[in-house]
Amino acid sequence: MTAVPDVALNNGVTIPQLGFGTYQVPPADTKDAVLTALEVGYRHIDTAEMYGNERGVGEALRESGLAREDVFVTSKLNNGFHRRDDALRAADQSLADLGVEQMDLFLIHWPLPTIDVDYVETWNAMIEIYRAGKARAIGVSNFQVPHLQRLLDETDVVPAVNQIEVHPYLTNEAVRAFGAEHGIVTEAWSPIAQGLVLDDPALQQIAERVGRTTAQVTLRWHLQRGDVVFPKSVTRSRVEENFALFDFELTDEDVATIGALDRGHRTGPDPDVFDYVPA
Repeated sequence: MTAVPDVALNNGVTIPQLGFGTYQVPPADTKDAVLTALEVGYRHIDTAEMYGNERGVGEALRESGLAREDVFVTSKLNNGFHRRDDALRAADQSLADLGVEQMDLFLIHWPLPTIDVDYVETWNAMIEIYRAGKARAIGVSNFQVPHLQRLLDETDVVPAVNQIEVHPYLTNEAVRAFGAEHGIVTEAWSPIAQGLVLDDPALQQIAERVGRTTAQVTLRWHLQRGDVVFPKSVTRSRVEENFALFDFELTDEDVATIGALDRGHRTGPDPDVFDYVPA
């Protein structure tokens, strides 16, 4: 079985660089999708309370026959639980729904900078969760540079991870560079821009030369830049295709060519103004 490289987080915990994403996987389909991913060889599963499928992830973990310590599990704090007490309860609920005693990584899903709960308060609650042993590492998602800078200035724990939208049409270099400078690993969500990049002529040309699909070339680009990536599919053949990334390499010129496709195009919300809180 292919060995997926590990990336070291700033507290010494290691995370597999390639994972399996569960965003938009229906709860009823989650167990089977995650079991398929684990059979293929994935050992890193990314979920969130917001996705509504933590229980399915937990069921797959238990039915897989794998030891708990062999699968890295990430979940995220939903937007309605940013106040301290709510965050503490939400972490406990995620643990219960996943059926685990400890998450490997727990993230604030969105900074919500326009609402009346300060994300620094939320981060301090995350630190409590971490120090209580309920997560091996904590981090954030969709945080911009000013959001990260406040956490560094006003608290004493640096996020281990910042999970942000990154793909060839949104390389998000400023946020990635800030993370690298401060020991914050970048995780890339929407790594193929919801399929938007797959018809790009530059990617197709590289894919034809190396004998791979444009999706594989794009995912390989992420890996060679050092980001953690977790593509999602419920189709076994695609799950297998997305895992077959470690027997070829892109040239430095390829990596630069793909990076030059950046056009600042977001497929998801703008973190500076996004303030959705579920009712």
